[in-house]
Order: sequence, then structure tokens, then C-alpha cells
Amino acid sequence: MKKIILIIFLVAQVNALMAQGKNSKIANLRSFDERPLHFGFLIGINTMDFRVYNSGVTPPSDPDGNLYYADVLDLTPGLNIGIVSSYKLRENLNLRFLPGISFGQRNMTYIKYDKDGNFLEREESFKIKSTFLEFPLLLKYNAFRMHNAKPYLIGGFNTRYDLAKDKQDKLLLTSLDGYLEFGAGFDFYLTYFRLSVEARMSIGLADMLNHDGTGEPGDEVYTEALDKLKSRIFSLTFYFE
Repeated sequence: MKKIILIIFLVAQVNALMAQGKNSKIANLRSFDERPLHFGFLIGINTMDFRVYNSGVTPPSDPDGNLYYADVLDLTPGLNIGIVSSYKLRENLNLRFLPGISFGQRNMTYIKYDKDGNFLEREESFKIKSTFLEFPLLLKYNAFRMHNAKPYLIGGFNTRYDLAKDKQDKLLLTSLDGYLEFGAGFDFYLTYFRLSVEARMSIGLADMLNHDGTGEPGDEVYTEALDKLKSRIFSLTFYFE
């Protein structure tokens, strides 16, 4: 992952230096923003998280009356790739459809207390992996271009379908969720293409916890200890258009 990001950064820097060496006063891709429709691809990294709603009561399947509290205590980077379709609605406003696939995981940790609230143990974290098909439909509001750079804001709605929802241990997730998305970024106009760097936050709207559980003996307590799980995803994405 680090190598991919380093390569992207070096390509952008070399391209920018070549452009400056030719003529730093001439703007690159001067007619780019006048096109009604253009395409490209994206690659990025993400971190997936849960907003965990603990039940705060003893799970019925625990005979000792213990309490369980869960959380995602560490974040693991993932990968997202996709294609870009951008349509110009009006000056400084574009509608963008960015279908793609993303890979990531969340590490859930359960802490066990006895019925009097005394700490008993912290269980080893287990991985909840996700492979999302995603279909973001976003509005991009552009600021005025500053020579070969331009800041922008972006927001909209994303539908994600998890292909790995049946391959989990201890917890089972639902497959479909809708996300509100918002973020900001910069467009850089290079010699032969436009490179965009964008940070975006995704807030899941649905309860991702399948309350039926995995069906495996001993896993019931992990589902019963929770009221619901709501997804949170942060991504840093590079666009090539």
C-alpha cells in the first residue's frame, strides 16, 4: 500500500516538474473544465470503523451473568478502486458517479466484566472483513481555479453491498447499507491529466448487525451484547482524469 501511494506521488511530482520546466506561466489543460463529460479511474486507501451501541445488559446466553462491552480499538488500512464518470451540470458544479470495489476490515474487541462491574478479561480482537461493491452518486462543487490547482467540496449518497457478509466469525453483518458522504479535495492540472486528492467521510445509516447471529454454538453472546452497529468509513482517494 505504501509503495502504491509513493508511486502515485512521484508520478505527480515528476509530471508537475516537467510542466514547470516547459513554461510555468502557462496553465495546463486549459479546456478541461469546459468538457460536459469526462472519465477516469481512482485508487485509494480507507479505514473502516463501527459506531458500537452496546446493550449494557447481561447476554441471556451467558450463564454466569457477565457483562460484555465491545469496540473497535485499532484501525486497519484497506484499498478501494473504481472508475470515474463526471457530468458538468453548470459552472463549478459536477455530478459524479464513482462505481467501484473496496476491501477492508474492522477489529472488534470485547471486554468482559462480572455482574458487579469488576474487570475480568479482554478478549483477543477478531477480524470482520468486508468486500464492498459501492455506487456513490456525488455532487462536486468547485472553487475558482488557481493556475494549475483548484479546491473543491463533495457530498452525496453511496450504496454499498458487502460480498463478505456470510464469511464472518462470531458476528454476522447485513449486506446492504446506505451512506451519507462528504469531503473535500484538490484538483491538480498536470501536463497530460488531472490528478485529484480527496479526503471523504462516509456515515452509515442502517444497523449493520444481523441479530440472528452466526448460528455457531458459543457465538450468541457476541450478538446479544450489542444493540446495533453503524458503519463509519474514512477514505483518501487519488483520481486520474
